[in-house]
Amino acid sequence: MTNESAQTIVLGDVEIIRIVEWQGPFAPARTLVPDAGAEVWKDNEEWLAPDHWAPESDSAVMALQTWVLRSGGRTVLVDTGVGDGRERPHSPHFHRRQDGFLGRLERAGISPEDVDVVVNTHLHADHVGWNTRYSEGAGEWVPTFPNARYLLPAADDFHFGPANAYGGGLREEDRLIYGDSVAPVHRAGLVTLWDGSHRIDENLVLESAPGHTPGSAVLRLASGTDRAVFVGDLLHSPVQILDPTRASCFCLDAAGAADSRRRILERAADARELVVPAHFGGAGAAEVRREGTGFALAGWAAYDGTAGVRR
Repeated sequence: MTNESAQTIVLGDVEIIRIVEWQGPFAPARTLVPDAGAEVWKDNEEWLAPDHWAPESDSAVMALQTWVLRSGGRTVLVDTGVGDGRERPHSPHFHRRQDGFLGRLERAGISPEDVDVVVNTHLHADHVGWNTRYSEGAGEWVPTFPNARYLLPAADDFHFGPANAYGGGLREEDRLIYGDSVAPVHRAGLVTLWDGSHRIDENLVLESAPGHTPGSAVLRLASGTDRAVFVGDLLHSPVQILDPTRASCFCLDAAGAADSRRRILERAADARELVVPAHFGGAGAAEVRREGTGFALAGWAAYDGTAGVRR
């Protein structure tokens, strides 16, 4: 299903707008998170269903979405979804989609020319798609956001880019993704590669959190007394919060991803950072607390346009 409405919260001086490209059952639950057995989903059905698990089909429910941050007088996009008209033959959910994402941005009051910064937390297909659009006039893919700096993790750019594509064993789909969604912004001179950490402004800083991909990153927000962390694909399902050793089937380095996930969740629990994953349905963001050797949910985000997060 799709969600036409934008949702807004305010943390400190930062307005956060959630734009949903698509939401629905995505994959068998135990395919998505292989280490979470049937009992994990069943025992937590009361709060997993229907936003994160569809019991009738045993499918994990996920969202494709972009977070728009208005911070320091600039507009920042965090991940850009799948994009329309992409050749993704290995990914049926992503292949030749037509979702009208730019129309949703427009209805939220954001035109492509308004965007100052694009953050790709990593370079998988569902995080870079709207980096570009196809120009019939030019006959090629061109940057969707012509006035933006595109912040790309250097380790991912190397891993998925042409320097590693030949003899590096990359999949055909990786080459397709880089070719239509990453290479064009390089050619336009709009890319900033970063490693370790990168401060965007007084409220926002990027930090490396490798494992899911070599350059996977999180974006930390600190403004006034409010805190949040946009964790990309460190989390695909809330069952990974309960036990951070559970990797998704998409993690290139499961052990490294688990280490990053635990570190980020520990800090989030201790600092009361709102955890904002790329793919959670429902409220889309949660607070966590420590519980035993893992973590538990302390509450979900609430959207009302002005009041921010209810704690």
